[in-house]
Amino acid sequence: MSMRTFSFTSAALLLGVTLVAADKKIQAKDLPPAVQKAVQEATKGATIKGYSKEVENGKTEYEVETMVNGHSRDLLFDPAGNLIAAEEAVALDAVPAAVKAAFEARGKVLLVETVTKGTTVTYEAQIQKNGRKSEVVVSADGKPVKP
Repeated sequence: MSMRTFSFTSAALLLGVTLVAADKKIQAKDLPPAVQKAVQEATKGATIKGYSKEVENGKTEYEVETMVNGHSRDLLFDPAGNLIAAEEAVALDAVPAAVKAAFEARGKVLLVETVTKGTTVTYEAQIQKNGRKSEVVVSADGKPVKP
C-alpha cells in the first residue's frame, strides 16, 4: 500500500468519525428539561420514532422524528426548547401549483416535504433524473432557494 492510499484512507476514516459525532442518536431522558417539555407539547397525537442530538456550526440542536397521520414530521429544537424548524412529508398534489411544476420540471418526484422555519415555509423534494437523485428546494412561487 502506498503512502498516498494510506493517507486518503486515514482521512476518510477521520472524516467518518467526525460525521458520526455530529449527529448522535439519543433517548428522551438525554434531552435538556426545556426540550423535553417542548417535545411533549409539540408531539401530542404523534408517534415518536427517535431522537438525535446534532452539532452544526458549533450549535447544538435536538431533532425529534415523528409520525403523524401516516406521514413523517421531524422537529428541530434548540437547547432552550425553542422550535427551530419542522419538516413534514406531504403529497405532491398538496403543494402550490408553482411548486409542483418546478419539481416536475426537474425529473421524477420521489418525496416532498414542507420545511417551516419561523414564519418561512419552503418546499423540498427528492428528484430522480437519469438515475441520479438530487434535492431541490423552492419557495411557494416555485423559485429555487438555497437550502
